[in-house]
Amino acid sequence: MADYLVIVESPAKAKTIERYLGKKYKVRASLGHLRDLPRSQMGVDTENNYEPKYITIRGKGPILQDLKKEAKKAKKIFLAADPDREGEAIAWHLANQLGVDVESDCRVVFNEITKEAIKESFKHPRPIDMDRVDAQQARRILDRLVGYNISPILWKKVKKGLSAGRVQSVALRMIIDRENEINSFVPEEYWSISGQVEKDDTTFEATFYGDSKKKVKLTDKQQVDAILGQLDGDEFDIAKVVKKERKRNPALPFTTSSLQQEAARKLNFRAKKTMMLAQQLYEGINLGKEGSVGLITYMRTDSTRIADSAKEEAKSFIETMYGKEFVTATKSATKSTAKTQDAHEAVRPTSVMRPPAAMKTVLSRDQLRLYKLIWERFVASQMAPAILDTVSVDLVNGDVRFRASGSQVKFQGFMKVYVEGHDDKEEEKDRILPPLEEGERVKFSEIDPKQHFTQPPPRYSEARLVKTLEEQGIGRPSTYAPTLDTIQKRGYVTLDAKRFIPTELGGIVHQAVDQYFPNIIDLEFTAQMEKGLDNVEHGLTKWVEVIDDFYQDFEKHVQVADAEMEKIEIKDEPAGEDCEKCSSPMVYKLGRYGKFMACSNFPDCRNTKAIIKPIGVACPSCKEGQVVERKSKTKRIFFGCDRYPECEYVSWDKPVARPCPKCDSSLVEKKSKKGVQVQCTECDYKEDTQ
Repeated sequence: MADYLVIVESPAKAKTIERYLGKKYKVRASLGHLRDLPRSQMGVDTENNYEPKYITIRGKGPILQDLKKEAKKAKKIFLAADPDREGEAIAWHLANQLGVDVESDCRVVFNEITKEAIKESFKHPRPIDMDRVDAQQARRILDRLVGYNISPILWKKVKKGLSAGRVQSVALRMIIDRENEINSFVPEEYWSISGQVEKDDTTFEATFYGDSKKKVKLTDKQQVDAILGQLDGDEFDIAKVVKKERKRNPALPFTTSSLQQEAARKLNFRAKKTMMLAQQLYEGINLGKEGSVGLITYMRTDSTRIADSAKEEAKSFIETMYGKEFVTATKSATKSTAKTQDAHEAVRPTSVMRPPAAMKTVLSRDQLRLYKLIWERFVASQMAPAILDTVSVDLVNGDVRFRASGSQVKFQGFMKVYVEGHDDKEEEKDRILPPLEEGERVKFSEIDPKQHFTQPPPRYSEARLVKTLEEQGIGRPSTYAPTLDTIQKRGYVTLDAKRFIPTELGGIVHQAVDQYFPNIIDLEFTAQMEKGLDNVEHGLTKWVEVIDDFYQDFEKHVQVADAEMEKIEIKDEPAGEDCEKCSSPMVYKLGRYGKFMACSNFPDCRNTKAIIKPIGVACPSCKEGQVVERKSKTKRIFFGCDRYPECEYVSWDKPVARPCPKCDSSLVEKKSKKGVQVQCTECDYKEDTQ
């Protein structure tokens, strides 16, 4: 019989850890939280120091009973939930239910699930950190007070099924503010002049910079024409050549936020999917003879710190694989803020000696892609900077000055392994200029003036929104994915071309919250709340004080909103067609997942259907129907015949209203990184459209 009982959160983790610890240890899983606030009521006594009422979560009773039976047999119990606030709270709840003294050495934490890390962690058990428990408890109570006070008002005044939460309301506000910026944006005209320069059978581009004294901004055609009129022929003198050597440092290893951002950019993963896959890689993957091994460190972290042992292993690997010159000669940089939990490490592979190529047979396609991203980012972070040779050349014709710049990689350094992605920006590429000397004369083969207009700020992608929330100090690593998931599930926003667009319902909810609960969506106020929770964790503030400071004012706003908020009637719009079942007019209704068509004779007639959008193309399959744009359950746009189910034609790619000139088959538009390309569905015919 085992002497010790170890309780972790997931069965996968339990299986891995039990093998490492040996026969004296029995490892069981709690499957996350066993106790929580009740769903059917507030569960917080606002008249008694905000005392929470915890109950066993529905369906978790048998698990708790099994754990109690095992606890009675064990000489000692170790609580090994995840190494964050939530994990500390789970350990505290378990201690209460199993009769474990929270001040005893019962808590074990580890940042990675490897044999060495597990064995070392059990040499240093500690008491449960009540400051961290209190910080998590305060967050849970705050979210409950906000959600369970505002949501019922929205149900009564707007419609059933709505919700408002602390972080989700701020995220929605940011998306709506950006949409308002875009709608009110007034484009400004500006111009550029570029020229193609010929030198030694090489052509390179130079752009207008200004006059001999300063840089000049081109605002209209008259100004451009005046500058072109100043040119004396097509020959330019090289006035200045500046050559420099520039270092480019590698990106820091991943935090939760930067991992979600980069996975969105490079892998097209949603934040929720990234965290699900990272959890699997952390908890353990069966490697055959090695058994189940955690491939990455804990994935909920805001620290970029790396353990010395991992640095040394990376140094040895880099030197062996790429050469000594690729090993960084300086101490690796880290980024920390006042709220960084530096007890954690960055997200990194547990062993750099498990390169992605060696993991192909044991990981799924998506697991491998994410593991490769984490592995490459970590290895690159421990490599030497890249060295680039840059050159800037000023070319003059009279008082008109053009400038050309170029760069090329002199030493790849970390770029041999990995280069960080960027939002709405191309990765840096070599732009090589021919040898140029001051006093030389070169000839422009053509000069091309172009008109441009300033563009509005882009809508938020998941990556950009996560980055902005982090920069504003709103939320924690564990909150980003569920926050973005919630505002989409509630129908407050939709994703179009990977960008968030607020829905009409989202706008209505935001307006109500903005009018009666301005603090809830105030960025600075929300960031200050996060700092208050951090102070609780660091033992600087009592959790009851943080809650009370918030609730005293919040309660007054709730009372005012309940009394004064007018009922918002979401009127049905005529759809312009009749119901095929009862001939009553169809109307557009606003549902949880956006607009849909329904019969106005509800509830006598319950006919509903999705809104379809004709694209002006005859169905390539039946030739009788029209192709319409539809949306799948996951909001992905696809195209089908309006005679469905009689005709089952369907396509993810948008059909084109003309046949292939080569084989007379159907043409479709296919999206790529370079734009949209028209392709034949049968032969190899292709054409670029943009």
